Order: sequence, then C-alpha cells, then structure tokens
Amino acid sequence: MENEEQSFAEEGASATPKRGLLHIWQSGGPSEPPSPERVLLSRSVLQVALGEHHGLLLAQGGHVYSFGELLWRGLSVPPSAPLLEASLGGMTVVHVACGGFHCGALSEQGGMYMWGENTAGQCGPTEGDADSNVTVADPYLLAVVDNEVVPPSTVRIVDLACGREHSLALSAQNELWAWGSGCQLGLVTSNFPVWQPQKVEHLAGRHVIQVACGAYHSLALVRCLHPKTLNTPKPQERRGSQWDEPFASDDAHYCPLGVELTENTGAETPARRPSRQRLRPAGISHGSQAHLCPHSHSISDKKNVLLSGSVIEPDDHVDPLTQTDSCTASYPLPATTDKKKAALPNEQELHKLLQKLSGHSLEMQHSRRLGDADSLSSQTSDDSYVSSTPSNELLHTRCENDLTFSEVVRSSSLVGLEEGSVWKKKITLEHKSSSLTDINQKGKTGTRRCSLPGTPTHATQRRHYSSKPSSFSEDRLPSLETEVWSWGRGSEGQLGHGDQLARLQPLCIKWLTGEDVIKVAAGSHHSLALTAQCQVYSWGSNMCGQLGHVNSPVTVPQQAKLSNGLRAWDVSGGQSHSLLLADGERDQPLLLYCGQQQEPRSKQSETSCRAARSCQLSPNRAESYTVRPTLTPFCMEMGYISSVCSGGQRCALLANQNIIGVIAGVHELASVERRFYCWLSSLRKLLLTPLFNKESASPSLGDPCTRLFLSLYKSFVQLSNLIGQHATSLTQFLHNMLRRDVASLPLLTHIQHFLDAYTKYCTAVGDFQVMGGFQLLHKLSLECLGSKQTKLAQLFEPEPSVSGEADLGFLLYWPLQQLQQYVRILPKLEACYDVLTKEYQFLHQSCMQYEHLSETLQRRKKDAEVTFVFWKTHSGKNTEGLRLPQRRVLCESSNRALTLQGAGRFSNHWFILFNDALVHIQRASPPKGLFSTHRVYPVNLLWVKPLPENDSGCYAIKMSCPEETFILVASTPQEKNKWLHFLNQEVDRVLSGGGQGSPPGITAISRTASYTFTGDGRFKDAQYTGSWLAGRVHGRGTMRWQDGRTYTGNFKNGLEDGYGECMIPDKLLNKAGCYQGQWRDGKIHGFGIYRYATGEVYEGCFNEGQRHGYGMLRSGKMDKTFSGVFIGQWLCDKRSGYGVYDDITRGEKYMGMWSDDERHGSAVVVTQYGVYFEGNFRESKMSGLGLLVSDDDTGFHGEFSEDWTVSGKGILSLANGDTLEGHFSGEWSTGLKVDGIYTKLAADEIEDKDRKNFLLGQYVVDAEVRWVCVFDECWRRLGCDVAGRGERMTAWENIAICISSARQHSPDLSRYQSKVLESLECIPHPTDAVTTTSYENIRKYLAKACETPIHPLGWLVETLVTVYRMTYLGVESNHRLLREAVKELQAYVKHFYSIVRFLFPGLPEDGSVLPDTPVSPCRIRCSSFSEEPSFVSVVSCSGLLLPLLLPQLYQPLFMLYCLHDEQQEAQYWERILRLNKQPDQSLLGFLGVRQKFWPMWMSVLGEKKQIVSSSKDVSFGCAVETLQQISTTFTPSEKLLLIQNTFEELTQEIKPMQDGEFLWCMDDLLPLFLYIVVRAKIRNLGAEVSLIEDLMDPNVQHGELGLMFTTLKACYMQIQMESMT
Repeated sequence: MENEEQSFAEEGASATPKRGLLHIWQSGGPSEPPSPERVLLSRSVLQVALGEHHGLLLAQGGHVYSFGELLWRGLSVPPSAPLLEASLGGMTVVHVACGGFHCGALSEQGGMYMWGENTAGQCGPTEGDADSNVTVADPYLLAVVDNEVVPPSTVRIVDLACGREHSLALSAQNELWAWGSGCQLGLVTSNFPVWQPQKVEHLAGRHVIQVACGAYHSLALVRCLHPKTLNTPKPQERRGSQWDEPFASDDAHYCPLGVELTENTGAETPARRPSRQRLRPAGISHGSQAHLCPHSHSISDKKNVLLSGSVIEPDDHVDPLTQTDSCTASYPLPATTDKKKAALPNEQELHKLLQKLSGHSLEMQHSRRLGDADSLSSQTSDDSYVSSTPSNELLHTRCENDLTFSEVVRSSSLVGLEEGSVWKKKITLEHKSSSLTDINQKGKTGTRRCSLPGTPTHATQRRHYSSKPSSFSEDRLPSLETEVWSWGRGSEGQLGHGDQLARLQPLCIKWLTGEDVIKVAAGSHHSLALTAQCQVYSWGSNMCGQLGHVNSPVTVPQQAKLSNGLRAWDVSGGQSHSLLLADGERDQPLLLYCGQQQEPRSKQSETSCRAARSCQLSPNRAESYTVRPTLTPFCMEMGYISSVCSGGQRCALLANQNIIGVIAGVHELASVERRFYCWLSSLRKLLLTPLFNKESASPSLGDPCTRLFLSLYKSFVQLSNLIGQHATSLTQFLHNMLRRDVASLPLLTHIQHFLDAYTKYCTAVGDFQVMGGFQLLHKLSLECLGSKQTKLAQLFEPEPSVSGEADLGFLLYWPLQQLQQYVRILPKLEACYDVLTKEYQFLHQSCMQYEHLSETLQRRKKDAEVTFVFWKTHSGKNTEGLRLPQRRVLCESSNRALTLQGAGRFSNHWFILFNDALVHIQRASPPKGLFSTHRVYPVNLLWVKPLPENDSGCYAIKMSCPEETFILVASTPQEKNKWLHFLNQEVDRVLSGGGQGSPPGITAISRTASYTFTGDGRFKDAQYTGSWLAGRVHGRGTMRWQDGRTYTGNFKNGLEDGYGECMIPDKLLNKAGCYQGQWRDGKIHGFGIYRYATGEVYEGCFNEGQRHGYGMLRSGKMDKTFSGVFIGQWLCDKRSGYGVYDDITRGEKYMGMWSDDERHGSAVVVTQYGVYFEGNFRESKMSGLGLLVSDDDTGFHGEFSEDWTVSGKGILSLANGDTLEGHFSGEWSTGLKVDGIYTKLAADEIEDKDRKNFLLGQYVVDAEVRWVCVFDECWRRLGCDVAGRGERMTAWENIAICISSARQHSPDLSRYQSKVLESLECIPHPTDAVTTTSYENIRKYLAKACETPIHPLGWLVETLVTVYRMTYLGVESNHRLLREAVKELQAYVKHFYSIVRFLFPGLPEDGSVLPDTPVSPCRIRCSSFSEEPSFVSVVSCSGLLLPLLLPQLYQPLFMLYCLHDEQQEAQYWERILRLNKQPDQSLLGFLGVRQKFWPMWMSVLGEKKQIVSSSKDVSFGCAVETLQQISTTFTPSEKLLLIQNTFEELTQEIKPMQDGEFLWCMDDLLPLFLYIVVRAKIRNLGAEVSLIEDLMDPNVQHGELGLMFTTLKACYMQIQMESMT
C-alpha cells in the first residue's frame, strides 16, 4: 500500500501556487483563536471535502489527495503531507466527496469511484462475499445503471454527496440516486443495505439542483414546478420547471412517513445481513463501544397504524441507551441520564437564559450533566457535515430478536436545554407494499405540501471541467424558484418540518418555499439553507449554537442572526459548528463562525476531571459556544476566500491571492451585485408588493396609472430576478474560479438580457413619472406603509435628505446606478489582460455597451423629468389628449420663436416637438393652454429640408408630411439650427433605433412606417403600413380603408402601381371580392384575377379598372341554375371580338364574334346532342343565312330569325341524300313548316351519298383573327404596343425583369423551376444569319421558356392551350370542328413564329434553307425535337414550334380526328382483328408476299429455331414493335421518324435472306409492309394518318419520308377495302 501511494511532499514541488490555497484548522471560537494550518501544495486546490477524521483534496489537473485517519488502509496522514491517490492517476477527477469513513470521486466522463468503509453498503457492491465487504481499500468504479430503459444504460453522474451510512448521486438528467442503509436514502424499501444505486422515485420528474448529506438525514435543492404569479408577495417570472403539479392536496392525501418507533419484544426477526463492526481511529477505547441492532428489512407486521394520538405514558425506567432518531433501527448511547439531575430543574432558569440570549449575548456558558441523553444526541454521535459520517464510538452488532424499536422523543427547547420526562410512544406499523398514500396522520398542526412526481427534465450541457449540477448553466442563468426537500432521521428537528419525526421519503419544507434558496448544507444533526438575498436559515440541533440563532422552535427553519451589513454567500456545517462566508463593507470576504468554542487551557483540566467523575464512557461536551455568527480573527489574513468546508471537528477554506487584480475584481463585482439584489428585494418587500396587493390602489391611481404601475412592477420583478440570478451565478463562479474563464461571466455572455431588462425598467419608470404617478403613489404609500416608513427610509443611504414624492422617484430610479458600478468594475478587470486577448475584447466591448446604456438611460430620465414639469405647467383638459406615457418633450415654440409661413397677423401658432410627433397647435384665445385645433405629425413621417436664406432674411424649414407640405420660419439662425438639430436627430433616432427596419444613412428619403390618412381623397380614413418616399406612399405596403377594402402590394408616387392584392367587400351580398394582379396609377391595369363577390371569376387583362383584351370569365357553378365560361376578347368591360362561350346550363358552346357584350357576327354553335350550326348572329340571336347539321347528318342551309328557328328560304338535306328546297318556318327541335320541292336522290348517285359532305366553313371566323387578343397581350408583355413594332432590347429587358422578379418574390419555386429560370437568364442574341448551331440553341431556349408561365412565351403557350381545350374539348365536341381545329393550330404556329422572329431576327422565313447546310437540299431530313442537335437544312415554323404546342394540344385534336373517321376506323379495326387470326405464313400468303421474303428461322433465347406453318406473331417482330410506338408520339416529325425506323428494321431482317445487293420495289414492299401494319394492330390508325397528312412539314412530302408515309397510307386504305368474306 505504501509503495503504491506516495506523499505529496515527496513530489518535489517547484513553486507555491498563488491560487487555490488551502487552510485547515480545528473548530473552535474566539475564546482561544485557532491557528489555521496552511497546506503547501505545488498545485492549486480546486476543492476540499472533509469527513469524520479524514479529508480529500482535488488539485489542479484532476489529482486527488487524502489525509487524516485512513482506517481502511491503517494509515494516519497529516494534512500537511497529503497522500496522492495513485489509482485515480489515469483520469481527470472533477469532484470529490467524503462520508463519515468513506470517500467518493467523479471523473470528467461522469464515472463514479468509491472507497473506504462499506459496512452499510455506502460504497456499493464489491468483489467477494458480504462479510469481506467491510472496507474498500482502493477506489473502484461504481456504475449507476438505469434498468427502466431498454436496453439498460449507464447513467452519467455530475454530483456526489456522502453521509455516515449512505451516499447520494445526482445524474446529468438531474435525477437522484441513493445507496447504503437507513431511511435517509429516501427509497421505498426495507431491505438494507442497498448495495446497488437506486433512483429516488419520489423525486422523479423533478429537477434536482443540489444534494447534501448529514449524518442520518438528506437535503435536496429542487427547482419548483409551480411558476409564481404576480399576486403572490414574491411575484417572479423565472425559468422554473415547465411542469405543474397535477393537483394539490393536504397532508391527508400523502403521508411523508414521519414515525416514532417503539420496541415490541414479541416480534420475530426477519432475515438480516451479517453483523458489521465500525472502524475506529487510534485512541478510541473499546469501552466507548456498545452493541447496536442492525437495520431490519421490515418495520412491523402489526395491522394497527398509530402515528399520533397514541397512548403516551411517562416512564421513569426507560433506558436512555435505546434512544435513536432512526426509523429502522435503534442505537444505544454510551451513557445514561437521570432526569432528576437536570441542569435546569425549573422553567425560571430557562426563562432567565432566554432573556440573556435575547439580549444578543455573544457567548452562552452553562454547565450540564454529562448523562443527559437528549442533549447528547448531537454530541455523542460525533457526526460530521459533508461526510455526514457515523460515530466512531458506535459499533454495530447483530441483533437477534428486535423487530420494532423505541425512540425517546423529547420536546426540544431552542437550544435543547429543556429537561422533561422521557416519554414513550407506542406505535405499530403495518408492513405493506410500496404504496404510501393510505397512511393518515392525526393531530396535525398545519398542512404539508404534497408533491407528485412529474416528467423528468434534462439538464443542460455543461463545460467539461464542471461537474456540479447546480442551477447555473452556461446557456442560461440559474433559477431562483427553488424548494428544499428533506428526509431521514429527524429527532433533532434537522428535517425542518416542525416535528421530530423521521421521513422515509423526501418531503418539501414548506417554510422555505418562496425564499429563493440557492444552496443547502447539512451538519451532523442540523441543516443550513442559503438564499439569494444572502440570508441563512438553519434548523435542527442547536446544542452548541451551531444554528447561529436562539429562536424557537428549532424544528423549522429560522433566520440566522448576522450583524448589520453582512451578506452571507457560502455556508458549511460540521459536527457542532457552522461556517459562513459573507460580504462586509470591504470587498474582501469575511469568515463567520458559530458553534462550539475551545475552552481556555486553564479550564480544560477542571472540565476533564468533572467529566471523568460523571461518566467515563461519555466524551467531553462543549461547555461554551457562540449563539450568533462571529467574525474569525484570522480571515483578513487569508486573502480572498472562495469557499469554506466543514467536517467533524475540522474547518477548511480555499483562498486566492490577488496577483494581477482579477480575483479582487470578480469579488468586488459579486459583492456589488449581491448588495444590489438585497436592496432590490428590500424595496420590493417594503414598498412595491404592498402597493401592488392593496385593493384600493386602482381607484387611487386611476386606470392609466394603474396600468403603468403594473408595467413598472412587472419590469421591476424581471430586473430583480435577473440581478438575483446574476448574483447567484457570480457566487458559483467564485467557487469554481480556477476552472472558469472571465470571458464566461454572465454579465458578458448574457449582455443583451441585461440591456433589455434595464431599458424596459427605465422606460416603465419614466412613463409612470410622466403621467404623474409619483404624486399619486406617494399618497398611497403613506396610507399603506404606516410604521414601515422608518425601514423604507433606510434604503435612502446615498441621499438620506430626500423627502416627499421625490423619495419614490429616487428609489425607483436608483437601480440605474448599478450600471455605473459595471462601468467602474469592468475596466479594472479589463486592465488585467493584454489588449489582444479574448478576455480583454469581451470586457472592453461589454464595458462600452454598459456605459452607452447608462448614458442613454440617464438622458431618458432627464427627458421624463422635463416632460413631467412641462405637463404640470401646461395642464388642462385640452392638453390631456396629447399627454401619453411614452411621449417626451424635446422643444417647443411658446415664445414665438417659430411660426408658420403665411400665417395671419392675428393668428397664434404653437409648435411642440415630442419624441414621436410634431404637434401644431393653433390657439384661439389668449388664455394659456387653450387651443382650438391641432395637428399631429408623426416624427417618422417627417421629411425635413432647410431652405436657403433669401434676401429678406427668412430662416425657413420645409416640412413634408404624408398629406401636406408647409414651411416653418424661425426668428433667428440659431433658432433655425436648434429646430433642425432636434428634428433631424429625432427622425434619425426613430428610424434607426425605433424598429422601422431602415438602416441609418438612407432614411432621409426611403422609410417604412404606419400612418392613418385624415384628409379627403382616395385614402380618407385609410390606414397604411409600408414604404414611403419623400412624403408619399412608395414601395410595398398595405392600405386598409374603413369600408373594409384592403390592398397589399406595390405603390408608386402615392398610388397603387405594380402587382397587388385587393379585397373589396360587397355589403349587399355580405361577401368580399378579391383581385390579384397588376395595377397602374391607382387603377387595375394589366393581367390579373378578379374573384367577384357574386361568385364569378375573371382571369385576364384590365385597362384602367375595366376588363379589356384577352380574358376568361367563369360564372356560377355546375350545381347552379346558371353557369358558363367565356374566354375571348373584352373591350371596355364588355365582350367584344372573338370569343368562346360554353353555356354549361344549356349544353351549348358558342364560338364566334361578340359586340357590346352580345353575340354578333359570324359564329359556330355546337350542342351536347351533336347539332352543329354556323352562321350569323345579331343581338345574340341567329339571323340571316346559316348552316345547321344534326347528329344524323340531316342538314339545313337557309335563313334563320331566332335561335334554332328557321324563317325563309333554304334547303333541307336528309341523311339518305334526298333534299327539300323551299320556304321554311318553325323551330328546329319542335318541327318545321315547309313550302317547297322534294328531290329524290338518283339511283346512279347512291354510291356517292356516303361521300357527300356539307360545305362547312362558309360562315366561321377566319382562324387568323380568332385569338389575336392573346397574341396582343404577349406583345404587350414584351413592351410592344402593336404587334411586331417595338424595341427588341426593351423586349429582352422586360423578359429579364419578369424572370428576376419571379426568382426574388416566389419562395415556393421548386428546385427544377429555379434551375429553369436560372438557365433563361442566359439569353442568346444572334445578330447575323442563324446557323445550324445557333438554331439548336434557339430551340433549346424556346423549350425552356415555354416550360414556365413566368416567361412571356411560356404564358403564351399556356394560354393557347387553355383556349384550344376550351374550344374543342367537352361534351359539345363535334367532329365537324376538325377542319377549323387544324386551321386554328396552324394559325397559332404562324403568329407564334412572328414573335420568335422578333426576338431572334436572324431566323429566316418559313421554308428557307440554312446558310451553312453541308448537303444539297435534295436530301432533307426533318429534325426531331430532342436534346441532341440534329441535322437541319430547311427551317420551318411547324418543325420549330409544333413540338412546343402539339404535345399539350394533342388530346382535343386527336379526339376530333377519331370522331371524324369513326365509321372508317370501325371497318379498319374489324378487318384487323379478322386478319390477325391467321398464322404468319398463311397471312403472308394471303397478303401476296413473295415466298422469298418469308422468314424461315426465328431466335428463341439465343437459340435458332425453324418457323412452322402454325407459328404466329414471330415474323418481323422488331419492325412490328417499332411501328406500334407511333401511338406514343405527338408531332408528325416524330411519327415519320418511327415509320422510317420501321422500314429500316424491315430491311435489316430481309437482307440476310437475299443474295447480293438488294433494292426495294413497290410491288414487293407494299404487301410486306401491309403485313407489318396488320400485326402492329394500331388503334385509330386512320386518325394518325390524317394528323400526319394535315400537319407534316411540306418540305418532306416529296422526299423519302413522304414516300414511306404514302406507303403507310396505302396500307391503311388496302385494309379498309379487304373483303369480309
């Protein structure tokens, strides 16, 4: 052992550190000053922990040293030469803890190491059996495993505390774990020892901040679950837990298991652990030991539960050796006591002593009998604080027959002096399950708080060198809203619940709720709590005055008596003493001591003899002690003490020497902040909270001041909480200063929180003062405070002479002085670092910000005072309307120093400049303060411009406002400059710092603000929020009118201009219309969508508020009595020009001309019943000549007078070819009256009747002029008023504007759309003749441009698709529209090509040959629209544009083709099905294919097989599959390429069967290709052939592709003519 461990003294320290200096001394008092022993180490000490007779040191670098009586190793190490724990050398330790006789350490990774005595399982399970686990010689890793999660995981530990027989660990999730023995574990179990750490379930879900262990009790500092409200005496808005308790209940709902146990001799002993023996240090005789009963796993098997109200009988024969404060075992005391030998036999002497103590006596000396068992409970146990270790005089031996135990309960006096009879309470407890909620306690004197576990919270991340899970976090300030929970033995009242009962589980101490406890500490039998107000509460054993007060009772927390001016900020408790670290008048900390004193040596021998005569088994008791904390005489010599520690009879402190000033600076900052928080708490307690809770405050203050006082109170609470949190964090910073960086000071890292809190508070105080709140509050405070005025006067330390209502102003403004303290202290810290260091930069920047804030708030304070005086001087009913809390006076012109230009001779104008507005008052009469009219101009909407001085000496300033412009004239140049200064300064301040969003420097012209118009005009009473330019609405904004209209969009020069959205309510319909689109000069102009309140929706073009140009109007819905869709041209809000109207209700579609919103001119009408009409309309009626054809091919060509009404001459053609010519009258659907000649079709004309066709298209509108309005809109978007006339560069600029605007203002664009728009920014500009390469670039650009409607060409394609589908799709589709549909498509291509040529002037005319064609025009190949550049020799508009249009128009067009050739398609398909029933060879022979072309072999999975006569669908498979793809293409060029590929595939299969060169002849090709067509089984082949024939490029009709197409057409016709037999 000695070889493995080596003393620190042997390490050869090279230098003595200046920080982390450790001093240790024995506890005592001022009667004989102790001499602290300096522990000389080469490393700074970060932490010290003291146990019963040993201690641990944590040095810099994570090294751990031990000293004292190391009984588990048989060593005694002096503190001056501590022993290095070599087994912990391979890790970095961040925290150490000492129990009575065991130790613990935490590593940087959260691992926990335990060693020392393990008789009660306090070190956890180790290797070997239970008998060999008495001691653990070396540190070993004790894992804390959470078995509640799947899979079980190891818990990271961040804090550790040790008692005499138990240990507590705090996890990173702020959950508490316990192991060892005794009720102080807080576990729901009766099996002891608990070897493995278990979670304290009663605190699960709560945020545990800190834990402390006494000898046999435990304390926990827990964050509150309930956020406090402003209605409580301590209203605070803190960062507490986010979960509230589900409900509140009284003590009857939850019993904390406060019990007193009696001895029951008739019980049987359950299974128990082996006996264990307490290790004892040298010098302890065996005569001081006694036999004790171990912990049993069960309390009682009795059925009756009597917690109070049980029979209590005085028993003179009670053995005091059985007295205990344990809930599970009883331990004998080493001496007996006779109550007749009490030192105070009557109460008179007690009262005398109380009077002496109440006179603030610093010492209390008395003589007691040594055999007093009650008074010895804290002395003879010899317990310690941090270690909370068991007594070395006590040995635990096996108990054979004790099941229930006795506890002698006394009624404790304030110092435990009262001697009474020993009472015995008999109780029995029922041994049940872990449910503890059915136990009721009678005879309660108060209600206890019930706490239900909630959801666990997670701790924030901490720095790697910090392991303490305190309320401080690097990310946020510590929480002050805390509770103190206690559990364990309570015979001395150390639990603080008002009784001396034990608690098996944690219970909240209700007396400390709301006291802002920030730290708890535990002595052997007493407890301490430190609050953020630097107050110390103590409770428990006070036999040696260790509580620091003489208040009664000691079973509840009482405040320790500190001298005036002392503020405690660290506490520690030992066996019979307490240490306090406090601030005094100086910044250097003061060390206070309370508890047992060391007697002078002249009295020690006398005391020893008297003790020996009384009882040889009892240790010496203290004969003198202090009753209030006393200053130690040596503390000023220690330097700057950072923390104190107590344990057993030892005391220790850590101090730092102020080398470069950082130590003193941080201590000063912490002291100043703690003093400030105490001042704030006093002001809040004495003044603000009573006023806030006073019921008559609201009527006395009035509504405005009541609201302002509420705001002031809330801001004061927020500032106070912030200061309290900061003071607490600074205290924790001092404890860990060697492991912390100055740059991490909360004053620097949370600077914005401080700036906001101070600014908000100063604003609230100023607003309250401006409205005269101080006067009203002063009167109210006199009524409310009464006798407390004297205490309140003590807060006026800097200026005690102030009086009256100025008192409140001084008090409420005093918090701003704290900023001066920051500005004074931060430069001191700043001077300790080099200018280039990070610490210097942080400190310097923060100091500048606090200094700037201090100056700013002082100016605001002065402005508030001046404003209050101004309103007090100019009080009156008329001026009260201008008096606002946030308004401050800057300057005013009451002395006629400023007037209005052009004002009348007898007019009186008064200008007042506030911080938010310029007020112009025109007075009506001489009485001061009265005026007739006034105007208020917001400062943020003032444009100030000084005018040059003219010869007349006029000093003028031009003021521009949203609704007017006026000129102010100053009396002198100085007055002009003064007003210019104030005006410009306030405008800049409001715009740059008032949250308007405009950066300084450009705010003079462009601004963002809100304004309500008051003058007559379009914007009367409208409220605007948005951008301004030189006094006019300009940019993007929102305008709201009183009638409900709302416009959101762009403005220009005071009017709506650009894109905008407008809501227009309709009061009659109680609905609102909505317009989204373009505006110009305040009117709807351009393209947009208007959703009317009537339900109609118009999407199209507008001109000065009227529908004009192309547009589509949807009226009604399908379920309404009237619904329809019109798409076409508008003129002055009426339909005029070509348009299509789909009357959904009547099932008719009108395609023709309109005039003045009526059908007028040539038109075509189709119905859902297949009726086709073309003719003329007049005043929305059929009039004049027209052609009507029914679904059965019956047609009439003649005169019409009404819709579907014939009147006049005409010819009626029947379906069988007969005709009736004459005079007709009547309605077509009901019957016709005829006067004419009937002509029968001749016999020789019967065969031609099927080919008879009506002469359609006589009265239709020419396709070239149908949709001119659509193309005109496209030209307009390109910047051309007339088609083809305009600047080409202007067109490209407009395109670029559209694309860039869409990319900036359309955040919902997909990634693909963004890429398309990005690619369109690269615009090709061919100026010379287009070549093949540039032609391909143009094709690609057009393809991308037509993909997005943002581009004008893309919008054109989208609109053309809309009108085309609107015209030719639907139930009214009629095959007689096919010719017009083809012509319309060709017209699209023609107009489209003219726009493309305008953008790309290098494109030649349609049908021209490219200049760089490498081959002769005799062999021309049509290019397909693909990504790969294809060979092109001739430019055609159809080849360039059909690939853009036809894929989207293919459905309606191909459907018309199918309907037109429906009968022929039926015949074709019937023959296809019949022919495909034959095998391949039979079909080839039937079609006349020469046998040499018959394939004889086929390939099956790479194997060559012969084709037999029964084989089917195996010949020419590749050619068949290629031809079948014709139905998947759209453009004629693509279809022609597939036909060409089919021929090539066919040729490739025929060539191997022929010898030599092979050339096709038509006689051989036609039958073979006919076979391919039959096997391809192409549906609607006739429609495909017709589409290709109508739309194919004329340049390829007579070439190779034309020949191949002719072959396909011939095959189709041949199949139709095949005989069915």
